[in-house]
Amino acid sequence: MNTNASPPAIDGIESHSIDFVPEDERHGRVWDQGPFWFLSNFHFFAIAIGFVGPSLGLTLGATVAAGALGIVLGTAFQAFHASQGPEMGLPQMIQSRAQFGYRGVMVPLIGTLVSLMGYNVVSTVLVSSGAHALWGLNRPAVAAALSLAAAVLAVWGYDWLHRVFKLLFWVGLPLFTLLTLAILSGRVAGAAPVAGHFTWAAFLTQLASAASFNVTAAPYVSDYSRYLPRDTPRRLIIGNVFAGSALSAIWLIILGGWLATRLGSDDALLVLDRAGNQVAPYLGTLLVANSIAALAATVGMNAYSGMLTFVTAADCLRPQRPTRRLRIIVIAVLMLLWICVSVGFGGNAIAYVNGMLVLMLYFLMPWTAVNLIDYFVLRQGRYSIPDLFRPDGIYGAWGLRGLAAYAVGFAASVPFFVVPGIYTGAAAVRLGGVDVGWLVGAGVSAVTYLLSSPAWRARIGDADTQGSQVREEGLGG
Repeated sequence: MNTNASPPAIDGIESHSIDFVPEDERHGRVWDQGPFWFLSNFHFFAIAIGFVGPSLGLTLGATVAAGALGIVLGTAFQAFHASQGPEMGLPQMIQSRAQFGYRGVMVPLIGTLVSLMGYNVVSTVLVSSGAHALWGLNRPAVAAALSLAAAVLAVWGYDWLHRVFKLLFWVGLPLFTLLTLAILSGRVAGAAPVAGHFTWAAFLTQLASAASFNVTAAPYVSDYSRYLPRDTPRRLIIGNVFAGSALSAIWLIILGGWLATRLGSDDALLVLDRAGNQVAPYLGTLLVANSIAALAATVGMNAYSGMLTFVTAADCLRPQRPTRRLRIIVIAVLMLLWICVSVGFGGNAIAYVNGMLVLMLYFLMPWTAVNLIDYFVLRQGRYSIPDLFRPDGIYGAWGLRGLAAYAVGFAASVPFFVVPGIYTGAAAVRLGGVDVGWLVGAGVSAVTYLLSSPAWRARIGDADTQGSQVREEGLGG
């Protein structure tokens, strides 16, 4: 990557991209990370995840238990990545060059980009389908409007994302609190709970969908903490991200499970509007509007990180200068891509939600296992920042250990895959359709990386201790 200074901000557009953020440009408070990540899950996509269990015949109690456990597990992986942002001042996937190599990082980059675009596709499908059902709006027009608003937010970047998320957090919190209190007090009328049953296959499918919801943020969580001061306490950043991400997701998954079993709808926007309007006139409309705005902001967040991921991938092949023009072009191309794919979808949105989340989990778990083992266990946060931008640096062009660990973990998980309606692996069939593929992928990748690293671990001390103090010379921000 060209490490010359980034061009100055124009009209408030963020000037940094995949480059290093120097200490004198760090700003923000660690306490803001909680509301930011709370809002990232505080919309009807999370409600739709609560529909997965009931759609498989799972009882409300089992849905709640599986959803909460899945969120806790998934958020644990996500939150630990958050401390890497202030400690290194870099986007998440640039740091992954230390494990996979300057060019080898293309492998997890592809999985990350597919995950980000998959999330945006499903989000756009959910909004356009719900808006059509509620108000008769044209699906492609809604998809285009939502995507354009998200893309504009992504272009303006880091600070504007934080501002919009904070505003929507304070608007949405009292609205959903009012709805939840009304449900608890019996003011929302619903039918008797749909009779369900417990199966391990359904329980673990709901658990995997919930876990994936926050694991999918792991490759970009540092993108939104990298401007914090470098001396931000690790426990505070991890704690704030964990609390924000987990609490909102668990809250709305429980709400979604209740709405699915009591109101019998498979459209999160429709059921949110119906339940809210039972409490007070137009409350449902306000809930829907806030939820759409929150999801649009989250789509913008994914577009922003998608841009960083794409530019990182391009930089692996040919050095890139992070200009305003490059940012706009990449975001525009990504936006057109997810619009085209989402408009081509039809049918059961809940099936898309479940299938997409499970697939993303399979691709990301081997990466997150390798990255966390390397960062917290082997190198203990000691990296040479300049060498991350050099194919001939100490991390090399191809990180064979990281790539091998990823490949072995992914291959080992394939027989355990359960992708409803598409593929069920032989091992999963023997387990009665129980989905543990994502756990197998993470465990095998972690063990493989550790077992292949002892000799390497012994010799990283001199090189990485020398680079443990972030060297800003020549990084130019």
